[in-house]
Amino acid sequence: MLAWHDAYIGLGSNLDDPRAQLMRALEHLDALPLTQRVATSPLYGSQPVGPQDQPDFVNACVHLRTALSPLALLDQLQSIEQRQRRVRVRHWGPRTLDLDLLLYDDRVMHHPRLNLPHHEMHQRGFVLIPLLDIAPTLIHPGMNLPLSTLVTDELRGTLTRL
Repeated sequence: MLAWHDAYIGLGSNLDDPRAQLMRALEHLDALPLTQRVATSPLYGSQPVGPQDQPDFVNACVHLRTALSPLALLDQLQSIEQRQRRVRVRHWGPRTLDLDLLLYDDRVMHHPRLNLPHHEMHQRGFVLIPLLDIAPTLIHPGMNLPLSTLVTDELRGTLTRL
């Protein structure tokens, strides 16, 4: 019998028609084996983190139910990024698609390829706000705090709902 898990994915793009990139990514997520999309947040616009000499981002979050392990899901996410011509040239640089595994149930995991929860999610309005749109009662497993308590007015001010 399969064990099903709740996984939350952050999506971002700032190259090659970012909205279309996210819509295509959703189609790929819908085609994942042993996985079902439960909810999708609205799209948000945000300024880049890090180098500012790049276009603004379009961001969203999705809730998946999956029987894939965290690393198997990560492999699938990275495969989707590659199909959409993701190139890793510089840290926090522009990208066609970024898919981050943010949460997997309430698991805390430190692996060379994956940290759960995502190590910077609690500081990112473009993650927290779309995530709260689809799961307003989520608890940050590493901090044992409701995600809603991590959203500040400053973080809210970094986003524009599209």
